[in-house]
Amino acid sequence: MPDITLTTLHGLKAKGEKITMLTCYDATFAKAASQAGVEVLLVGDSLGMVLQGHDSTLPVTIAEMAYHTACVKRGNQGALILADLPFMAHATLEQSFANCAQLMRAGAHMIKVEGAAWLAETIGLLADRGVPVCAHMGLTPQTVNVLGGYKVQGREHAQAQRLRADAVALEQAGAAMLLLECVPSALASEIAQAVSIPVIGIGAGSGTDGQVLVLHDMLGLSLSGRVPRFVKNFMADQPDIPSALSAYVKAVKDTTFPAPEHGFSA
Repeated sequence: MPDITLTTLHGLKAKGEKITMLTCYDATFAKAASQAGVEVLLVGDSLGMVLQGHDSTLPVTIAEMAYHTACVKRGNQGALILADLPFMAHATLEQSFANCAQLMRAGAHMIKVEGAAWLAETIGLLADRGVPVCAHMGLTPQTVNVLGGYKVQGREHAQAQRLRADAVALEQAGAAMLLLECVPSALASEIAQAVSIPVIGIGAGSGTDGQVLVLHDMLGLSLSGRVPRFVKNFMADQPDIPSALSAYVKAVKDTTFPAPEHGFSA
């Protein structure tokens, strides 16, 4: 397939075609996933849990993120590479600039940051300097200690209103994409319709512009043994990994995944 760009993703949203995203941490899976048609490879700080065995994403460093981003770049066959800024890597503007530069030099096409409207200034300044930003909202794993665990966000009326307002504010600030994690399906759909940029969901129902899963989860691999509600094992009825990757792409595209049971109500 031709190289995927931000223009491609905006075009997919405009014509109502779902966007596919998977986490990816190495060259081999980058090649397999991109050849299967996955449009966005997310080099997620989730590697701290699924690769390193930590109980959260907090121990992951910017050096580790740059290493895995470079690995993914070497195997990628045309997907857009989205890389996470890890915990406290954007605590100041100076840190944000330096750390984003490191990830972009390693091969990222876009940077993902966790937060809400307080990120507006940072996102605007990064966009002005040539760094496209995806804002990660809802359940933000880097703030798990503040949230009191991995809990659905936006069920309360005030919180839902704040998420909607923050999404609009971040688009206006210059965010190129949004990722919503573990928010009620109806709210996620409302947000996707309220902004013109692509909105990717995980545990956010089928009303978003695309879906993302952790690669290991969708292959039926779980270090902890706990399988989140929003996960589907695509290896369960497939003969090999390339077939499972293709099945994931097809299911997202034809809107059979996520099904209602993979989402949350208000």
